[in-house]
Amino acid sequence: MPLNRRTVLLGLAAVGGVSAVNVGAFLGAGGWFTPDTLTTSRFVDRFEQVFGKHDGFRRNHAKGVSAAGVFTSNGAGTALSRAALFQRGTTPVTARFSISGGMPTVADANSTVRGLAVLFHLPDGAQWRTAMVNVPVFTDRVPQGFYERLLATQPVPGTGKPDPAKVAAFLAKYPETARAMAVISKTPPSSGLYNSPFHGLNAFRFTNSAGDTVPVRWTMMPEEPSQPMGAGAAPGKDYLFDALVAKVMQGPVRWRFLITVGEPGDPTNDATTAWPANRRQVEVGTLTIDSLQTEAPGNARDVNFDPTVLPDGIALSDDPLLAARSAVYAQSYQRRTREPHRPSEVQVGQQPSGPRITKVDHEQ
Repeated sequence: MPLNRRTVLLGLAAVGGVSAVNVGAFLGAGGWFTPDTLTTSRFVDRFEQVFGKHDGFRRNHAKGVSAAGVFTSNGAGTALSRAALFQRGTTPVTARFSISGGMPTVADANSTVRGLAVLFHLPDGAQWRTAMVNVPVFTDRVPQGFYERLLATQPVPGTGKPDPAKVAAFLAKYPETARAMAVISKTPPSSGLYNSPFHGLNAFRFTNSAGDTVPVRWTMMPEEPSQPMGAGAAPGKDYLFDALVAKVMQGPVRWRFLITVGEPGDPTNDATTAWPANRRQVEVGTLTIDSLQTEAPGNARDVNFDPTVLPDGIALSDDPLLAARSAVYAQSYQRRTREPHRPSEVQVGQQPSGPRITKVDHEQ
């Protein structure tokens, strides 16, 4: 199905967007907005249809907490990209941990996709924004597939589970999703947000100071051992966030920033397909998260983690999800900034090693 007909706009595992005007101009120039095209509004409406409308909250990854820290570059990334981020030194970051879905008060579940979104504050006001998830591949190759999957996998009354017939029909139409789900099932989630790997599933292009360009993907690998969830008593409603807060109270949490370099033939337009495991990886530095904050004006609550906001030295690939993510994030952002913000019911009480911290989960 051609990408300029009935394809468009996905709201992935994180949040964000640039201005609606810029997004509209970008997608319109590419032929996205035609009379027979799924619009950004219809796509965001689908999130509200599936999860309900929650004023002031993100339409996807509604439940989350703001974070702050630094990225420390070791200088190795300069061989791949001329972006200022990779010069040896430190860069402040605004970040957000989240779980997928549009319900801000949903109970944590180990199987729910987790997100880590990061805004790197570069010199001279430049920014790099990335939204990552803990699964190794994405479930959808094209925006239309994501849109249809939302409805196909919606729990039905009575069972609380998706309709098997609808799921089967969807997977028959989008076999790449079935293959991706098989890959994801072989990678069990870790016991917490603080020891989850986070993958930037889309391909991008890095260009260094010599003008050499290579396709890349990236991963944040936790320094904390990524152990599976252990057996025991039933966890609390907010156990993933509770454990993250307790961990950060004890001290900074760190991830190694790994860049994977693609080779000719590696797909750059299909996030459902992993690159071969033997591809070269370059460790370019360390992301350190040293504080968490209630989501409020001035922190990650109001950040659009649009993955197309890139500094010089990093460019988009031909992945159709990138423009779609940008457009949906923008539409979600436009809606939530016109709505009243309110705190969620999820709070973190007194921790043994630190003061009371309240998590507030907002829409974007």
